[in-house]
Amino acid sequence: MSKRKVVVLVYVLAMFMAAMDATITNVALPAMGAAFQIPLSATSAINVGYLVGVAMLLPIAGWLGDRFGTKRVFLISLSIFTVSSFLCGMANSLVTLNIARIIQGAAGGLLTPVGMAILFRTFTPEERPRLSRMIVFPVAVAPALGPIIGGFLVDQLSWRWIFYINIPFGILAVIVGMLFLEEYRKETRERFDGKGFLLSVFGFSMFMYALTQGPSQGWTSPEIWITGVLGLSFMIALIFVEWRAKDPLLDLKLLNEPLFRIMSIISACSAAALFGMLYTFPLMYQSALHVSALNTGLTVFPEAIGLMISSQLLPTSLKKLGVKRLMILSLTGSVVVFALIAFLSASVNPWIVRVLMFSVGIFLGHSVGALRATAFNHISHGSMARATTLFQVQYRLGSVLGVAILASVIGLADLIGGSQTNPITYQWALFGSAIFLILSLIFAIQLKNTEKISEAPSQKARAS
Repeated sequence: MSKRKVVVLVYVLAMFMAAMDATITNVALPAMGAAFQIPLSATSAINVGYLVGVAMLLPIAGWLGDRFGTKRVFLISLSIFTVSSFLCGMANSLVTLNIARIIQGAAGGLLTPVGMAILFRTFTPEERPRLSRMIVFPVAVAPALGPIIGGFLVDQLSWRWIFYINIPFGILAVIVGMLFLEEYRKETRERFDGKGFLLSVFGFSMFMYALTQGPSQGWTSPEIWITGVLGLSFMIALIFVEWRAKDPLLDLKLLNEPLFRIMSIISACSAAALFGMLYTFPLMYQSALHVSALNTGLTVFPEAIGLMISSQLLPTSLKKLGVKRLMILSLTGSVVVFALIAFLSASVNPWIVRVLMFSVGIFLGHSVGALRATAFNHISHGSMARATTLFQVQYRLGSVLGVAILASVIGLADLIGGSQTNPITYQWALFGSAIFLILSLIFAIQLKNTEKISEAPSQKARAS
C-alpha cells in the first residue's frame, strides 16, 4: 500500500468518527435523559463537555505535533478517542459520561489539525483539488449519516451503541497508521508557551460554554454572561500575548499571509452559516412543519450527496473559473439557496426541499473545497501544523458562534410572545445563516485574480 493511500485512509477513518460524533449524539439525548432519569435540558451538558474538551487541547495541537511528531500525536489522540468512546458507552451516570465526553473531545481536538498537517505535507498544492474527491466522505457524509445511524441504533439497540460504533473504525485506523504512516518532527525545539496555553484553555472553554448554554439558560443569566465575559477577556489577552511571543502557541502572524487570512475568515463564516442552518432547519421541519425525525434526516441527506458531487467537479471548476471567480459564484449561489430555504412553508413539496438541500451541497461544497485546497498554498512545511491548528480554531469558533446566534434568534420567540411552532421564528434564524454567507462573499471578492491552485508553497517559513 502506497504512503499516500495510507495517509488518506487513516485520515478518512479518523475524521469519519469525529465528524459523525458531532451529529449522532443529538438524536440520542432523549434516551440518555431517560436512562439517567434527568430532564432533557440537562442532557445538553453531554455535548457541552465534548466542546469544552475540544477547546482545551485544540490550540496546542500544532506545538504537540512539531515537538513530539505528527504521527505519534495523531495515533495517540486516535487511540484515546477510541478508548473514550468505549468509556462513554459504558458510563453508568451522567457524571461519568460527561468526564468521558470531555476526554473524547480533547482527543478529537487534536485529531483534525494534526491530521490535516499530515495530509497537506503529503500532497502538493497542485494535488489538493483532486485530494478533495477522496476526503469528502468524512466531511460530507458522516455528519449527514449521524442522525440517521443514531436514530436506528437508539431504536434497535441502545444509545450506548452511538459510541461503540467508533471502536472498529478507531482500531483499524490505529493499526494501519502504526504500520504505514511516516513520522514528521520539527528539527528546532521551541519552548512551550505556558501563558498562551492557560489563556487559551480558560478563554476558549469558557467562551464556548457561554455560547452553547446561553440560548437555553438565557443570556442575562449571571452564570452565562460572567462566563462569557471572562472567556472573551482571556481570548483578547491571548491575542496580545501570542502576537508578541517568540514561540507562540497560536501563530497569529501567519494571518499576515493574505490568502491564508481571507480563506480562514471565509471558512469561519461559512461554518457559522452551514452549522447554523443544519441546526435550525431540522427544528423548523419537525416543530413547525410537523415532519418526523427520520423523514427530516432523510430530507437533509441530499446536502451530503451534493457535497460529494461537488468534490468530483472541483478540480475542473477550479481550472476553468479560477479561485476567485469560483468562490464568488459558489457563495452567491449559496446565499440564494439559503434565502429560498428560509421561505419554506408547511405546504411545500418535500422534493423541493430535497432539491434545495442538494443545491446547498453543490454550491457550498465548491466554496469549501476551493478554500481548503488553496488556503495553505503559501504556508511552508515547517509552519503547516501551526497553520492547520489556527485554521481549525477559527473554524470551530465560527460553527459554535453560528449555532449560538441562530438558537438565540429562535429563543426570542418566547420573549416577544411568539411561538416556537411558528415557521416565521425559524425563517428569521435561517436568514441569519444567509447573512453569514454574505460576509463570506464580501471577503471572497477581496481575493486576488492572480491566485492559482498551481502555485507551490514557499519553503521559507512565513512570519514564523
